[in-house]
Amino acid sequence: MFQYDRWQEIFDSLKRHKLRTAATALAVWWGIFMLVILLGAGNGLQNSFKRDFEIDAINSIWIWGGQTTQNYKGFKAGRYVRFHNKDYEAIKTKVEGVDGLSGRYHVSSSYLTEYNGKALSFNVRGVHPDYQKVETSTMLEGRYINEQDIEKFRKVAVLGTKVQEELFGKDQPTVGEYININNTKYQVVGVYTDKGHEYERRRIFLPITTVQRSFDKEDRLHSLMLTVGDATLEESQRIGDNVFKELAAIHNISPTDRQAIYINNSIEEYERFNKIFLAFKFFIWFVGIGSIIAGVVGVSNIMLIIVKDRTKEIGIRKAMGATPRSIIGMIMQEAIFLTSVAGYIGLLMGFGIVYGVNYLLEQSGEELDFFYNPQVDFLSVILALLFLVTCGTLAGLIPALQAVRINPVEAMKS
Repeated sequence: MFQYDRWQEIFDSLKRHKLRTAATALAVWWGIFMLVILLGAGNGLQNSFKRDFEIDAINSIWIWGGQTTQNYKGFKAGRYVRFHNKDYEAIKTKVEGVDGLSGRYHVSSSYLTEYNGKALSFNVRGVHPDYQKVETSTMLEGRYINEQDIEKFRKVAVLGTKVQEELFGKDQPTVGEYININNTKYQVVGVYTDKGHEYERRRIFLPITTVQRSFDKEDRLHSLMLTVGDATLEESQRIGDNVFKELAAIHNISPTDRQAIYINNSIEEYERFNKIFLAFKFFIWFVGIGSIIAGVVGVSNIMLIIVKDRTKEIGIRKAMGATPRSIIGMIMQEAIFLTSVAGYIGLLMGFGIVYGVNYLLEQSGEELDFFYNPQVDFLSVILALLFLVTCGTLAGLIPALQAVRINPVEAMKS
């Protein structure tokens, strides 16, 4: 039930002690404000790392050749490991659990891509059809490279959307056109997009067998990558170990020489990333809740001072028949009101800054490597606000109980 007189007393008390009220409210405001800011910043960092993982399939394993560090079977340490098509075939036929497999060949950036008198530098790669699974790219026009392209050494190309825009222009017909790379014409058969960084869309993919013939004159592979379907972390690690064994046997590498062949398991990296950010979120909540509690303790201390200042008034109220419940309600209502208003303002200002920064980043069109799409989980903030109100209730309870214990006679004599 709304009690006008009680609310009038609360506002009169707050007006009479403006500095004290402002200082108390500031402590509560700062606690919820910093919690929202920390949550937004933490989510911005987490989203940035997630975006980096989403550039490629999370269930992927990447393999690069390194340098041997151990003598083995008459071969001295210090050999550089280079992959060839036989390595690709060995993994494809002998390693179980492989869902998709591709080799990759990097074409030198010194070769310009030409079209209609325009020559630009793009990242050109030779790949197998399953590379689309690894990169998680989406076709917008035409098709991706297929097995027929690999077997028949076709001169076809798949372009990223940024290549299409810069080389052909927006909304210009692309599929079916011919581009020139190193004095060789390639027919464009598809255009893809990728939700990763912009440079992911500035690439041209060619059949790897065609690239090997045109640029290297041998079946060289710069790296290998595969996907493992819905395999668990343990299963993916087992697949990675089997890949290493097969490649080590082909290249006469010691089974313990892990520097000779580098294997990066994305599932393992992703699990490690989740554990780090789980600890980071715990730290954010620990700091934020600590700030809120510090502010609420300040409210409780101020309410104790208010009770002491109003000792005579409370004594008179009790002498006139005021019940303990009404005394407790008066003190707690003021504490809850102060914490709720200050917390709500801090909540709104925190949201404003987080989403304001997000809006500015979107409008600028710039993508920061370490910060992306800062957001605040609404449910988390509501829980924090409920926690704040609960703390405000407790902050008023202790001074209220002290007010109830005041003796009317002694209070009026003070």
